Amino acid sequence: MTERTFSILKPDATERNLTGKINAVIEDAGLRIVAQRRIRMTEEQAKTFYEVHKERPFYGELVGQMTSAPVVVQVLEGENAVAKYREIMGATNPEQAAEGTIRKLFAKNVGENSVHGSDSQDNAKLEIAQFFTEDQIVG
Repeated sequence: MTERTFSILKPDATERNLTGKINAVIEDAGLRIVAQRRIRMTEEQAKTFYEVHKERPFYGELVGQMTSAPVVVQVLEGENAVAKYREIMGATNPEQAAEGTIRKLFAKNVGENSVHGSDSQDNAKLEIAQFFTEDQIVG
């Protein structure tokens, strides 16, 4: 089933000019980038986006990291896009990520792991809606 998922190329990736390399991994895996833009996430956007982690000890650091430099927000489309992108990203900890995954190839560490991807179809819809309107997505 064709579906969409949401992706963020995080500051640690954009600061190292990895957007093209990460996009190549995404596209080589069969997903299409149907919307993409580089933004500077505001503190409010980051707090809202990561609200699920509000009570966790790393929340403040996460918000700070995500607002420290530009990010690239994306909508990806393809067969079982949510599961496929999670597989392409690799484990949160790059040391445990499979060879060839984005995090194995590019992440610095658990905290600076280069990418975010939606964990469910419902969250993908919510996350996409925070950064894109339907007319900005070109399938």
